[in-house]
Amino acid sequence: MGRRRGLRRLAVLLLALALAAGGIYTAVYFVQRSETLVSERCTASAGNRSGELAPDQAANAALITAVAVRRGLPARAATIALATAMQESKLRNIGHGDQAGPDSRGLFQQRPSQGWGSEAQIMDPYYAVNAFYDALVKIPGYEALDITDAAQRVQRSAHPGAYAQHEDMGRAFASGLTGQTPEGVKCTLRSATATGDAAAVAGELEQAYGGVDSQADGATLVVEADGEMAWSIAQWAVANAKDLAVTRVDVAGRTWQRSGGDWQDSTTAAGQVRITLRQGDGGS
Repeated sequence: MGRRRGLRRLAVLLLALALAAGGIYTAVYFVQRSETLVSERCTASAGNRSGELAPDQAANAALITAVAVRRGLPARAATIALATAMQESKLRNIGHGDQAGPDSRGLFQQRPSQGWGSEAQIMDPYYAVNAFYDALVKIPGYEALDITDAAQRVQRSAHPGAYAQHEDMGRAFASGLTGQTPEGVKCTLRSATATGDAAAVAGELEQAYGGVDSQADGATLVVEADGEMAWSIAQWAVANAKDLAVTRVDVAGRTWQRSGGDWQDSTTAAGQVRITLRQGDGGS
């Protein structure tokens, strides 16, 4: 009798353990499943203009805009560049052309045969962006031109009217990424899996903006900046969060966190942008 009672208790215990294990497995499965189903995207809004890009496109948009800021160009220049690159390459650094331009390459589909540089140069996004701006600023009054007219005078495309369809996207991202519209750029991303490298982020910032005063504080890169420049750098970090393993960005009393994707209140000190990176196993 005692033996049977003991066996029943053991069976009940084993059943309870099995149910608990099953519950844990189910919870983990649904967490992983929900993470997988997150649609990664970056959005921008400025006034009545808005746009949406994939994270890799947003990173290229951030570079294009940062170079405009570095050169002291107006946001309009970045708008024209973004609309042009979206039409030419979908804002991706592609290594091929099309039937109309078989030797076209890069973000702006620039052609070595038309004097834009060597293929290797054109495939360097920094070179390509600066080459585009070099040509744009030579156009008298380009800031007042329609997107289509300004882009066409640089690109000489077979389809000049196509640039206009990307104007809203270009204006929204240019406004946010230049810092003219605080909190204009947001990204919804899955959890970071790579470990962030503060030195690498500092190098990318320096290459994009030039003259950036930054230093590492553990897993956080602290950048000295304020005003529009602070918001430009902060939203550059958000747009690059996927590749750079950024988990949090703090600026001007606001914070963007990868886990939420929106801007919220924070206690960031004035005059600083704090870019926090994933620390690896057990890190943030």
